Amino acid sequence: MNWGMRNRMSRIINPKTKSCVMLAVDHGYFQGPTTGLRNLAKAVDPLLPYADALMIARGGLRNWITHDMDKPIVLRVSGGQSVLKELSNEVITTSIDSAIRLNASAVTCSVYVGGEYEKETIHNLAKLVNEAEKYGIPVLAVTAVGKEMARDARYLGLASRICIETGAHMIKTYYCDGFEDVVEACGNAPVVIAGGKKMPEREALQMAYDAVSKGASGVDMGRNIFQSDSPVSMIKAVRGIVHDKISVDEAYNIYEQGKKAK
Repeated sequence: MNWGMRNRMSRIINPKTKSCVMLAVDHGYFQGPTTGLRNLAKAVDPLLPYADALMIARGGLRNWITHDMDKPIVLRVSGGQSVLKELSNEVITTSIDSAIRLNASAVTCSVYVGGEYEKETIHNLAKLVNEAEKYGIPVLAVTAVGKEMARDARYLGLASRICIETGAHMIKTYYCDGFEDVVEACGNAPVVIAGGKKMPEREALQMAYDAVSKGASGVDMGRNIFQSDSPVSMIKAVRGIVHDKISVDEAYNIYEQGKKAK
């Protein structure tokens, strides 16, 4: 890994704590104006001071994020289908040239292992790695599995390892029982967990705690933060777990106190 790539990675993964709280707000590329992100700037601006990195698509970045924002960007560069169609039928939508012009610190695409278009999404990742490595830009692979496949250590480990072997530098995957086996399958690459669908705040904090305890470098949460009834308090609580290694009770207290103070 060359100096430029290491430098970009160190902007995303805090070199002191070796951890990351990534804020995912790229949902619009397939979900449209998602609940909580209809006005993306209104949702994101109060959360940015507590995020280490922002995952977003180029249109979201251009239209809602001010140019003086200093958080590293993990740029979503795959898409092509909406929630109304087969999601695995993705292509690379954004060139490396565009990513460089947008000053992205990393680029990301989804890989649907077991999906109808599995081969095509693995090919997308391979092409992205080939192009990004020319310029020292790390690639985050977002793992997904087919609808008939359980989100368990067997299949998430399969998907994550395929992404690593294809050349991904970071992995985003779901938390599951036996998560430590998924982390082991990724070698030295940082692994962050997806927040997934909105769940009660304490459950989301417990999931973050369990994932970090079993080797995750952090989280890439979206709906469990921006759809919370107290988003700023929630991201502060998540940050406490990821960077300060506080307990779930302590984190939930941060959320509760912030909620009361609103």
